[in-house]
Amino acid sequence: MYTDDTVDRESQQKLYVQIVSILKGKIEKGDWLTGERIPTEDELCRTYDVSKATVRIAVAELAKDGFLRKWQGKGTFVANPAPHMGMTMKTRLTEDMFGEGVRVRKAVLIKGTRKPSGDISAVLKDGDEVYYILSKRVVDDEPAYLEESFVPLAVFPGIHDMDVSRCSFYELIQDNAVRRVQKVIQNIEVTAITGEPAAILNVQEGSPGLMLHRLLVGADGRPIAYTRLFGSGRKYRIQTEFERIK
Repeated sequence: MYTDDTVDRESQQKLYVQIVSILKGKIEKGDWLTGERIPTEDELCRTYDVSKATVRIAVAELAKDGFLRKWQGKGTFVANPAPHMGMTMKTRLTEDMFGEGVRVRKAVLIKGTRKPSGDISAVLKDGDEVYYILSKRVVDDEPAYLEESFVPLAVFPGIHDMDVSRCSFYELIQDNAVRRVQKVIQNIEVTAITGEPAAILNVQEGSPGLMLHRLLVGADGRPIAYTRLFGSGRKYRIQTEFERIK
């Protein structure tokens, strides 16, 4: 007989989705407490009569959402009994930044692995190597802003193989990193554009511009990635959209 703790093989729902629901239910009901190690992959396979691949996908999904945390050599532990999911933030910077009727394209100037500077390490709370992306947005054939993005390789080990030019950095992280974004902390300031950014944006040294800082944070409160934007003196309209999760 089918119950909430068993897999329904006649259901059209994929097995890993059912396992996600079952394991999340155990966490939310308190069967597994915060800090407690959950059963091993082999034990879960035997309990629910599913393959190891199915269990791994389910555990990875729960880890992305902040319910579980994997520790190398120690196992998988309950990280949060109920990550707050009452409100999610969606940001569409490119589409909403310049209004309608304009041609916007993205050109990746630099990408690759590097050791982060002290200020970036402090923001990410991680001194390990990061993947760095420097891109330029061109609007109606004029350079509009530069975007620098930093993500620890441990958070996104497969980023080397991704086409980083085809979507926003936020979407890239949310869809492919080992942890999903739960919160975005964004700060905007007016600053002077100097050095290489001024040269690339073709503006006079010291010209006023927009600087936007965006920190992507996971359900466990740990930073996932960081982006900073240097904008020229063009008129901007930045829209942030909130959507309540039922």
